[in-house]
Amino acid sequence: MRKITLSQKLRYYFDNSLSGGTASLIGWLALITLCIILIASSILVINNWQPASDTPQSISNTIPTDDALPNNAVASDNTADAYSFPEAAWQTLMRSLDAGTVGGDAADDNGNGWEFRLWGLVITLAGLFIVGSLISILSTGLESKLEELRKGHSLVCEQNHTLILGWSSRLFLIISELAIANANVKKPRIVVLADQEKTVMEDEIRSHVADTGRTKVICRSGSPIDLAALDVVNPQSTKSIIILSPEGYADPDAQVIKMILAITNHPNRRAEKYHIVAELRDARNIAVAKMIGKDEIELVIPDDLIAKITVQTSRQVGLSSVYKELLNFSGDEIYFKQEPTLVGKTYGDALASFAHSALIGLQKNGVTHLNPDMATTIDLDDALICIAADDDKIQISGTPNVAISAISSKLPHSIAQERDIILGWNHRAEISVREMDHYAAPDSQLTIVSELASTEAIVNTLITELKNLRINFILGNTTDRVFLESLNLTSYAHIILLCYSDNLSMQEADSKTLLTLLHLRDIETNKGESYSIVAEMMDSRNQALAEIAKADDFIVSDELVGLLLTQISENKQLAAVFSDLFDADGAEIYLKPVEDYICPGQSVSFYTVMEAARRKNETAIGYRLLNQVNDASLCYGININPLKSKMIDFAAEDKIIVLANQ
Repeated sequence: MRKITLSQKLRYYFDNSLSGGTASLIGWLALITLCIILIASSILVINNWQPASDTPQSISNTIPTDDALPNNAVASDNTADAYSFPEAAWQTLMRSLDAGTVGGDAADDNGNGWEFRLWGLVITLAGLFIVGSLISILSTGLESKLEELRKGHSLVCEQNHTLILGWSSRLFLIISELAIANANVKKPRIVVLADQEKTVMEDEIRSHVADTGRTKVICRSGSPIDLAALDVVNPQSTKSIIILSPEGYADPDAQVIKMILAITNHPNRRAEKYHIVAELRDARNIAVAKMIGKDEIELVIPDDLIAKITVQTSRQVGLSSVYKELLNFSGDEIYFKQEPTLVGKTYGDALASFAHSALIGLQKNGVTHLNPDMATTIDLDDALICIAADDDKIQISGTPNVAISAISSKLPHSIAQERDIILGWNHRAEISVREMDHYAAPDSQLTIVSELASTEAIVNTLITELKNLRINFILGNTTDRVFLESLNLTSYAHIILLCYSDNLSMQEADSKTLLTLLHLRDIETNKGESYSIVAEMMDSRNQALAEIAKADDFIVSDELVGLLLTQISENKQLAAVFSDLFDADGAEIYLKPVEDYICPGQSVSFYTVMEAARRKNETAIGYRLLNQVNDASLCYGININPLKSKMIDFAAEDKIIVLANQ
């Protein structure tokens, strides 16, 4: 065994002390100062060094001698008494802290006081070193602490805050929507934990989010799967937790599942259940995430969501605007409320009970039922599901003003064979095609056009799975104008533009979609034809550019997914509501011709529209006016939860927005 000498041990302990930080260095500096004071004070007392008397020589020569004084008087000399040790220590401390003190030390022409002056000079020089070192240590320590704060490693002491784990392009929309939702909340807080530098995150948020209102956004830097980093953001005190699918990972779902594990199995987790909303890329990972998170977690699968909305919107132009109205916090939202006064009534009878809100379903025994049978009885424990500006607006009021004579008796349209075309391809297209097969009449046709040769093999596999659609694949460049003109586009009921997001970056994919859209609109104008086009965009910032090309509707992936994550984070029960809306087997939102409900040329209230829909076992929630479809400031003509008593003059091309089962 190697023998360690005493000097090596001392150096080891000294080095460890010096590496202990600012407090340790100040402690060592205080010890050095104490040693200097003790040594210097001892030297001063032992040698009896003193400054020379400040009395001038001319005055001292006039002092009378002892012979000239009275018998009981003693002549005074100008030599001071020796310093005591406490006084010597005080003199040493003053000279070490204040360099000006040594300037007052006196010496005479006979050499008296020079020893004291030299002693004071040495102490002052040592003091300059000590004070300078102290200032340097404090400055370095302060800079180190500020740098630590800039890195975002300090503890978050907030309560009832929304915690966002991970970093993606959806983050900015989520923060904007949460700021609107928290407008009436006391001290609202959003905490973001991501594997990014704190200052970079703060700069990005400031540049993308115009105004957070009363909501304060706090950023912390660290890995969301690191237990120590999670402790910093205080998940135990959160109102809700949003887990974003991180960008830049080959398997982002693995990271999301690790985050769920880190929260739910944390050694210091809270006793009550968490409210977690997580984003997964692959639906095959739902079972694993649910096994870990159990009933504490709600999952959003962006690919499934966008694919389903794309199909629904291609069949119901304007539907994406309806969804955005329901999903954002700036308009009306969905609320749950119990109303004892309606107990015993049927759902159909209760529809007209609200002047400023729209009843859309019931929650019975924790199960959501949208547009239930009109004869369904409302029980004491049932909760009403309503669309309203705020939950306090859900009040029974108003007298229904129904014009029975204005209600149309027209029968609903039967499902007919369709011929649709998809231009472009990505992994979500497979889900879209399967979803289209649920809606299509037997022997409907779908043409798929892609510039990717690998798409043909995928399409051939899909053909074997479908029941109603007959698919034709064409390999071609969807941005080639000559090729597009050769497709006989007027023969298709709906044109769906998909992004090449699997092979291109977000901006490149959107640019390619935009170019195809511009070609289609120009071909339409030159040939005098009319196309129904639904375009998928990845980045919501590109929608303003795409509006120039006048697509009939847009599916903005980032926007819709971000809005859904935010809504569920604020109200866990909404997960079941939107799951039902987006499912082909449940109640869905439709935009149907106004003539199916109201006779043309009559001015009616929305109470009349609701009654017409009720007779078809449907729930009317709004309408779309054709003369406003190009006006973004008027929500593209979408009116959700209108004032029921207001009289409306519908045009023949207007649409009624209803919840229906087909």
